[in-house]
Amino acid sequence: MQRPKTLIGAVAALLAATPLSAQTGPTPVAIPPSSAPAAPRPAPKLIVAISVDQFSADLFAEYRNHFTKGFARLLTGDVFPSGYQSHAATETCPGHSTILSGFRPAHTGIIANTWIDQKSPLADKSIYCAEDESVPGSTASKYTVSDDHLLVPTLGERMKAANSASRTVSVAGKDRAAVMMGGHRKTLDEIWWWDGKAFVTYAGRATPPVVTQINAAASARIAEPQAAYEEPAFCAGHDRAIPIGEGKTVGTGRFEREAGNGAKFRASPAFDEAILALAAGLVRDMKLGQGDATDLIDIGASATDYVGHTYGTSGAEMCIQLTNLDQSLGLLFDQLDKTGVDYLVVLTADHGGHDLPERNRDHAMPMAARLNPETTTKAVNAAVTAKLKLTGDVLLGDSGSGDVWINTKLTKAQKAAVLAEALKVYRANPQVAAAFSGAEIAASPAPKGPPETWPLIMRAKASYNPLRSGDIVVALNPRITPTDPLHGAVATHGSFWDYDRRVPILFWRKGMTGFEQPLSVETVDIMPTLAGAIGLPLSAPLPDGRCLDLDGDTGTTCP
Repeated sequence: MQRPKTLIGAVAALLAATPLSAQTGPTPVAIPPSSAPAAPRPAPKLIVAISVDQFSADLFAEYRNHFTKGFARLLTGDVFPSGYQSHAATETCPGHSTILSGFRPAHTGIIANTWIDQKSPLADKSIYCAEDESVPGSTASKYTVSDDHLLVPTLGERMKAANSASRTVSVAGKDRAAVMMGGHRKTLDEIWWWDGKAFVTYAGRATPPVVTQINAAASARIAEPQAAYEEPAFCAGHDRAIPIGEGKTVGTGRFEREAGNGAKFRASPAFDEAILALAAGLVRDMKLGQGDATDLIDIGASATDYVGHTYGTSGAEMCIQLTNLDQSLGLLFDQLDKTGVDYLVVLTADHGGHDLPERNRDHAMPMAARLNPETTTKAVNAAVTAKLKLTGDVLLGDSGSGDVWINTKLTKAQKAAVLAEALKVYRANPQVAAAFSGAEIAASPAPKGPPETWPLIMRAKASYNPLRSGDIVVALNPRITPTDPLHGAVATHGSFWDYDRRVPILFWRKGMTGFEQPLSVETVDIMPTLAGAIGLPLSAPLPDGRCLDLDGDTGTTCP
């Protein structure tokens, strides 16, 4: 298949701006064959941790036989097709907080993308997960990026504490991805995220030349119109227009874009190309993996999530996106190969996702629907206040699912009455699978056993933090979508169900003998596994996850 101009133009231009193709690095030492037992393999010199936002296990299973480049290489390593973001809050910020910390959101403190803190002195009580609340006038949508809400250390922080020579870098298309995988800023050598116009970092930090070059190249790309991407032949079965109302459809897009449209650039393969190009440039310029200690770079590839929200997960758009991401990952790995560095890759996702209900119903899912008006927090609030003869907002929350808070201005007796009545209303709603009080969740058993067997309350427990979570946690029925396709996302994620919880976990290192483990594991297992690969002892706080027994050629040693 002829590569579309976008991929060659974007990746070649962005990488040419930091001439990785001209790089030469140390030649790996050849290990002669021997009949004697192999000595333990040295720790890798570089860890490359990649999160593909909204890359569900379902998408991985659907497209794995079509991958030919980056994903195809990872498929020759250690494959865990049933990884779990095991918690209920299957959103971007909580999911990314688990990947390199080893802790579930209940312990990372990142219980959602946003939550309500009624004690906050800010007028906006809705708190963004990566927000600096000390900035006067900060809101959940206009904020200064901060790592203050992350309550646990990441792998990079542990590596730096064990050996100050280790270098840690975080690059992502979203600030919350870069922060939650990278960790606290004091231990990060570099951290960069896309702010809608360019890659930026914390105030006061110097800008390396490669960032300036990539930003210039990306700005030039946005300023130009984008022609249609070529559709691979195997995408034809996904190419069908799905009406979403008011004459609008999704399912047949090719990422055409008028000049200057940054939002469409972000929801296209070109966005991941820019992210991966920046990561490759930083590896080269910083000579990551070429020092005395193991280095770490984490990469948040965010375009798949924007594509999923904008067009859904089952149309031509997602098929083209994943095909091009496969190619871009292949280019990244090729550049890493040229350094001669011994590197270990892990790739996973922050959460899964499900398709828009209009298409799901065509796929024999008659239960698929959008949220009914009576299921919204506003409607439940109206029902509760009418029943109890109260006024105002006694329930606080921004949708019909997840966390709901009871207004702290109520008396103790009123709070108890509101809690009882709200639970009654939610549990009677035909779109609601379950509703739990915070007290019920707190008193329930800790998560244990295979995550696919956990009851709903245990899934809620995994992302419940008593200092931040709601007084009520609501689980919608499967395939209920709480978004308006004409004024927001056409499809989303965030549910208790496995289509949002299951993600692939893939490990690869040159020379390893791959295998596939079909049994379930968790994303919190990634950090202790990587620690084992570099011989890093884990001290308190000990993670929720466990070290996975990878192929012996990775060098992983589990305690």
